[in-house]
Amino acid sequence: MMAFCMTREVFLMDPQGKTFADVSTAAPELFDLVLKFFSDGGRQLRMEEAEIHHDRAPLSGVVRELEADPQVDQFLSSIQPEKTQRLRQAIGVIVRIIMEQRGWQKTGRKGSLGIRADRGLETPIYNRGGLSFWFVRAERYELAGGMPFTSVRLRSHRYASAPPALAKIT
Repeated sequence: MMAFCMTREVFLMDPQGKTFADVSTAAPELFDLVLKFFSDGGRQLRMEEAEIHHDRAPLSGVVRELEADPQVDQFLSSIQPEKTQRLRQAIGVIVRIIMEQRGWQKTGRKGSLGIRADRGLETPIYNRGGLSFWFVRAERYELAGGMPFTSVRLRSHRYASAPPALAKIT
């Protein structure tokens, strides 16, 4: 599948995206960098593979690379939690728009990306464990036509209900 080009116009035309117009104007260069980051076809594929093969939120497939960008890291390390939270939320909207354009739908569940550290008054909000340093959780998605693999949770439930007969080795 071809990459979906995420633009400022697409973001601001989205009903939820337009509620984050302040994020797109507060740090326009950073916002453009984030849009370009998520427009990459390889990253979009990794986001889908995170759901399909790793049973994790799409953001988990690219979050370390996103956080490794010096501009993103510098902004998220700000002590102003309102601003950093708005950017993190806007990134969630970007992920949703891309996933929907690629045939996915929200499940209504969130997946864990990190465990928050105790916060002092003079420190930014960050994680002490998990996959991400700045993001705590992210939306989960499923293919509109159904997932290619059964989740471990569902397989376990089915197995507990009716375990398969053990084959005899002769």
